[in-house]
Amino acid sequence: MNMQASTLTDDFDDPLNTIEEDEEAHEDDLWFLPGPLEEEPDDLPPGPRAEPPDTAVVDDWAKAEGIHAARLARVAGRLGALDDRLLRGPEGWRHRLALIEAADLSWFAGDRVSSDRLALWISMRLSGAQDDPDALARVGWAVRRLTGGPGPKADLAAFLDRRDPENIEDSAERFKDRAVGWLDVMAAAGELHPITRACMGFHLWSLAGLGGQGDQIEAAVTASRIAARDGSGAVFAPLAMGGAGGLRVSGLPPERLARWLDGMNSAILTAMRHLDGTQTWSVRAEGAMSQLSGRTPAALRSVLTEWPLVSAPMAEALTGASRAAVQRNLAWMEERGLIREVTQQGRFRMWRIKD
Repeated sequence: MNMQASTLTDDFDDPLNTIEEDEEAHEDDLWFLPGPLEEEPDDLPPGPRAEPPDTAVVDDWAKAEGIHAARLARVAGRLGALDDRLLRGPEGWRHRLALIEAADLSWFAGDRVSSDRLALWISMRLSGAQDDPDALARVGWAVRRLTGGPGPKADLAAFLDRRDPENIEDSAERFKDRAVGWLDVMAAAGELHPITRACMGFHLWSLAGLGGQGDQIEAAVTASRIAARDGSGAVFAPLAMGGAGGLRVSGLPPERLARWLDGMNSAILTAMRHLDGTQTWSVRAEGAMSQLSGRTPAALRSVLTEWPLVSAPMAEALTGASRAAVQRNLAWMEERGLIREVTQQGRFRMWRIKD
């Protein structure tokens, strides 16, 4: 009996052993499970490191500069000629070009401040009910920055009149924090020509989070000062005179730089033509007015050289002469064909030189 029980026990499989064997077989079928960790020799060469974004951006513009090197040299030469001419010319020429450039930039940006409204605002702070005070403030800022003063390299926040309030919400990003990225890229592009750097900075302006209500005017004025390299004669490089085709935003860096150079070349030539006409008029007016006595004729001639458009109240404020003396001299100059009235209205008349 015992032998029989022993035989039955030997013939019968142990259920625990069966379960363990099934689990081992099941694990063998799961071929996708990771095997035991093994240390592999670290003898592979290091992979290529990704370049910092700043370097990649600068490299793209450096390649564009190489493609258009000859065109860049021509534009730089013309800008140098404008700088030399303004250095040797009257101080009023710079102010005249700054007013023209600011007015053209306002039309490019959509503010559409006309030259007569700009002249009245800058000279006497006069504005009409139809004028946008914010637009006048933006174009007035552009005139100040295009006329002179420290450039954007000294202090970008001060240059733009951007002041972070003392009490700012924790969720609001300060301007100086937003400007860091743009300033870093511009610093990394120190080897590029100032005209190329100006173009790059203009096109990266909005991407850096520096945009706002007047971002196009701010970006263009900042770029124009960078391109001029703080010239002793030309404080800014013209960009919008005679059209602002170079400020269109589209295409890759080579396309953008090509448009930028063509637009700047056209603007510089327009500025030179303005100066040619102004200089010719000054010589003719001085000869014709030599017979007049007093200080008003010379002072009025200087004002007409400095300002593209002049009204009688403007001339009175700028020359310090009486209203009667100003009106008498303006009428005399109009009769002699030296100036012409452009508003064609009884009140708020304005005159410009007749070249």
